[in-house]
Amino acid sequence: MSAPTVPLDTPRPTGDGRLPSPPRLFTPRLGRVCIWVAAALIAFVWLLPMLWALATSVKPEAETTAYPPEWTASRFTGEAYRQVLSQGDLVVWFLNSTIVAVAVTVITVITSAWAAYAFARLPFRGRNALYALTIAGIIVPANVLVVPLFQQMRIMGMVDTYWGIILPQVVAPAMVFILKKFFEAVPRELEDAAQMDGAGRGRIFWMIVMPLCRPILAAVSIFVFIGAWNNFFWPFIVTSDPDLMTLPVGLANVQNAFGVRYAQLMAAAVLAALPLVLIFLFFQRQIVRGVATAGLGGN
Repeated sequence: MSAPTVPLDTPRPTGDGRLPSPPRLFTPRLGRVCIWVAAALIAFVWLLPMLWALATSVKPEAETTAYPPEWTASRFTGEAYRQVLSQGDLVVWFLNSTIVAVAVTVITVITSAWAAYAFARLPFRGRNALYALTIAGIIVPANVLVVPLFQQMRIMGMVDTYWGIILPQVVAPAMVFILKKFFEAVPRELEDAAQMDGAGRGRIFWMIVMPLCRPILAAVSIFVFIGAWNNFFWPFIVTSDPDLMTLPVGLANVQNAFGVRYAQLMAAAVLAALPLVLIFLFFQRQIVRGVATAGLGGN
């Protein structure tokens, strides 16, 4: 006698005659959860060193080298901040960095926007070759140009001056590339209509194109400002005047003065990063929108 057979549970067709689809293991909701978890882990990895620096800066100096390391301390103190503010010309360094970063940002954005608009809209002989030469500057390491730039600043009498720190930082081929892609996405009909009303190229640029490009201009401005604020190498090379030191250069001197006093080092680092943190907190929407729009070619 043969063993009894058990009928298999086969899916029955639905009302329209189609078989139901099998259950999916990876649903859109699960995908969003995975993305959020991955983003949270990445954010935690990036945030952990900053939290450790902040915790170290408010510890007594004797507890900063305790083993095993601990997040908490017997007491929290602002002594490290007081010593940093009293022993270093931090206010002068902040002022110098602000002057340099703001000047570099304004000049870079204006000149890059002019160049990008010319490459995007103005037909002239050799435009493609000049644009290719401009973009080729992206692949040139900045350190290669330090010696000729320093010689040029010395010949022009700009060593140990604000302009000697500012001018070499305003050349930004990457910003020209980004802005050109955005300008190309601006509808030509708007410019043609303005020309029919008698507007010139300059008025079209300032009154029509630039207002339409505020998201990408905000993102570019923030990125340029951050780069100029954090720039250590060129200000260190071109100036030796203590009254012209920017914040990164001044903090390097503070580090040499403090040696291995970690509380003071972390306090100085926290103070240096504070303006950038505030920028991201207040302008994060503009940054994300500008980057996303630039990645879509302005669409």
